Amino acid sequence: MSLRRALGGRQEFLVVLVSALGYFVDVYDLILFSIVRRASLLELGVPAENLLSVGVQLLNAQMLGMLLGGILWGIWGDKRGRVTVLFGSIVLYSLANLANAFVHSVDAYLILRFVAGVGLAGELGAGITLVSETLSKENRGYGTTIVASVGVAGAVVAALIADLFSWRTCYVIGGVMGLFLLALRVSTHESELFQTLRAQPTGGQSRG
Repeated sequence: MSLRRALGGRQEFLVVLVSALGYFVDVYDLILFSIVRRASLLELGVPAENLLSVGVQLLNAQMLGMLLGGILWGIWGDKRGRVTVLFGSIVLYSLANLANAFVHSVDAYLILRFVAGVGLAGELGAGITLVSETLSKENRGYGTTIVASVGVAGAVVAALIADLFSWRTCYVIGGVMGLFLLALRVSTHESELFQTLRAQPTGGQSRG
């Protein structure tokens, strides 16, 4: 039995695939930043004795972006749908990472790490929610396991990429992967559950 059939069909397979790749990109970026942080800051002219403090500032900026992004994307997803979050978050992440490859100051680096964090925050939450709403109750555990497993592979790829390329090229690769993922998401649709809930009248509407 193929994986597509095991998950329930083409749409279910596509939802799991784009959600898994979204988490992959999440983990790739988080691990990559930890790996290339020192080399990138040295190239930007940060003195060796300040690497730790500046690195912590960048990490805090990214974590703050993820915190705010988690709140904003969560609200947006409930109002506009999970797919819109998956599109918006990956666009934001991809553009921030591509721009990150061309920074020449710590201030620009910090701002873009914050923006990338906001983008990253929408991936896992919206992806897992969409998987849970789309797959049958018998296949949900299977689908979320695939998402988590593919996501962990992002750490391995980040380490390999960092060994082969400069830190700027690594960020370009992350941005390009995000844009590729965006193209895959064109065929993704909202879950029937979300569409049904959205179509229901609000409590404030009068009954005829």
